[in-house]
Amino acid sequence: MHEKHTGFASATGPVSIPMHNDYLFRALLQRNNRVLKGLICSLLHLDSEQVLSVVIANPIELGETIDTKTFFLDVRVILNDHARINLEMQVINELNWVERSLSYLCRSFDTLIHGEDYLSVKPSIQIGLLNFTLFPEYPEFYATYQLLNVKNHMLYSDKLCLSVLNLTRIDLATKEDKSYHMDYWASLFKATTWEEIKMIAQKDNCIEDASNTIYQLTQDEKIRLQCEAREDYYRRQRTTQHYIANQETKITEQENRITEQENRITEQKNRISELATQVEEKDALIAALMSENERLKGN
Repeated sequence: MHEKHTGFASATGPVSIPMHNDYLFRALLQRNNRVLKGLICSLLHLDSEQVLSVVIANPIELGETIDTKTFFLDVRVILNDHARINLEMQVINELNWVERSLSYLCRSFDTLIHGEDYLSVKPSIQIGLLNFTLFPEYPEFYATYQLLNVKNHMLYSDKLCLSVLNLTRIDLATKEDKSYHMDYWASLFKATTWEEIKMIAQKDNCIEDASNTIYQLTQDEKIRLQCEAREDYYRRQRTTQHYIANQETKITEQENRITEQENRITEQKNRISELATQVEEKDALIAALMSENERLKGN
């Protein structure tokens, strides 16, 4: 068991930065390699002995200002100097995760240089930690996708893999997921108070180490400012999404009203057409009666 830092041990109340903040997530994994290894082992269902090295291939200068228009907080990891893993915490559902994750995966896989044999291509794994349900009709805690034959489900290749951890559905964690403490990690990233974090940290040494590191990071003013900038970005994104959703609702309501009016107009036209037909029938009957009456008078 690692020695607890005094600051973390005395921390109480709500956390100042949400645990699923994507900048805090990146800072945690970059600052503490043991935590990075522990999370990788949990997500890939590996024993620690199977992981010889985990190296972040795209480190950033923690605390420096980032440009949200050009900067991405995905963490590119090289596992055992072989497999390439792309990790990303996604807080807001921008409705493009399927395409975005495929793009990351393909870019990570397509790394052969001129002259290299195709057989030497390294396995690539894309893992998204999402704070929303990707497919509401098929909710899962942890889902993994690979290239399969659509008829017999034979695996085409194990060198491409895409996984999704749903932080909002910890209740769906399987027995296997729990055996690798994936539910603990998800609970850590969803925790809102230091008391919750301490309860989780008691169950897993690596998560306790992560909790200590998170506390230290949130005390660093430069890092905290970048985390807060991300929170402000989330708020603006949510405001935009709410505005768009409200506008779409208003448009739908207006379209429904127009449809109702069109239906009423159609009904009125049909009624007028029916009345016109009835009038024509009556006029024809009157004309026939008058003709018959004239004939009888002539006789």
